[in-house]
Amino acid sequence: MRDTNHRAGFATRAIHHGYDPLDHGGSLVPPVHMTSTFVFDRAETGGAIFAGEAPGHVYSRISNPTLDLLEQRMASLEGTEAGVATGSGIGAITSALWTLVEPGDEVIVDLTLYGCTFSFLHHGLERFGVTVTHCDLTRPELLSAAMSDRTKVVYFETPANPNMRLIDIEAVAKIAKAHGALTMVDNTYATPYLTRPIEFGADLVVHSATKYLGGHGDLVGGLVVGSQELMDRIRLYGLKDMTGAVMAPMTAMLIMRGLKTLELRMDRHCQSAARVADILDAHPAVAKTLYPGLPGFDQRALAEKQMDQPGGMIALELHGGIDAGKALINALSMIHCAVSLGDAETLIQHPASMTHSPYTPEERARHGISDGLVRLSVGLEAADDIIADLVQSLDQLATPMMEAAE
Repeated sequence: MRDTNHRAGFATRAIHHGYDPLDHGGSLVPPVHMTSTFVFDRAETGGAIFAGEAPGHVYSRISNPTLDLLEQRMASLEGTEAGVATGSGIGAITSALWTLVEPGDEVIVDLTLYGCTFSFLHHGLERFGVTVTHCDLTRPELLSAAMSDRTKVVYFETPANPNMRLIDIEAVAKIAKAHGALTMVDNTYATPYLTRPIEFGADLVVHSATKYLGGHGDLVGGLVVGSQELMDRIRLYGLKDMTGAVMAPMTAMLIMRGLKTLELRMDRHCQSAARVADILDAHPAVAKTLYPGLPGFDQRALAEKQMDQPGGMIALELHGGIDAGKALINALSMIHCAVSLGDAETLIQHPASMTHSPYTPEERARHGISDGLVRLSVGLEAADDIIADLVQSLDQLATPMMEAAE
């Protein structure tokens, strides 16, 4: 595609951006560069590339043409300049934060975080003299009060994993910028198809590409995007020297294959999730359904402001708490109990004992992750089949309740 027009539609850029088949022997699909190192025509050429005085690749731990194309496409979809591909989502987070902070600095984070992110911050960064401060970022006025001259990064997820909290990206980014801090957003749940944090003032966006971007449960990868200057720093320090969290070229190819259908898949995820959420919200076994598309969702207005659709993730609380949650999961037939999300298959899990087990029970209580919360990733199966499986399981929970009420 010779004219890489950033005004082209989302799906068009996801399929074509940054690649012209005629530059690669007519190959419709971009080649996979399965090489660890790269050859220079002269010693002077290698020296110039190493010095940053000439473009080129030297070693696939730093850059690779296949990864470079993926990085360009993700930067285009997120509406920013550049990207860095990593071996996992936590690899993207750690490579970025190791670059952006040093001993004595502070990172302010929301109350709710993915369990491994929470673990890295408190069991990793804090050991090296970085202060990690939790703040309820749903209330931006609290962030204003918490900011200090040591605050270098404000970090959050929206929607948050697993309780679907939304953060006003624009409000938080404005406060962070006023204090000289960077705003870093985990956009894994929404993907750039639904939310583009850069448009609301964020500086960096991270993804677990394992989830919706890949979309098929067959890879592990991560991405961080932002300005060229920030990405250069993260590539040459956080990725190259601190984590070595390098993505394999074949993984990059699989993620680019996933990007080609991201718009189609996300439309289906969202449509089905909206139907499922309506059914869950009305079922007598369900105490509370957390989904941005529901009329009763507390942050519905914010969802409409910064999400093009409500997404494919649902959290729910059941009457009967943790025992009821386990019973629901164990009685399902088609839906699988597994800890990932964004796959073609509908997946369900119990965060307190699985993805968010790095939290202590007291920490989960403080950070809004109840023991009875169940997380549902609505897949691409026929919506009627997803609903039928959930309803038959929920009905088994509701029957004893109804009999007791009589």
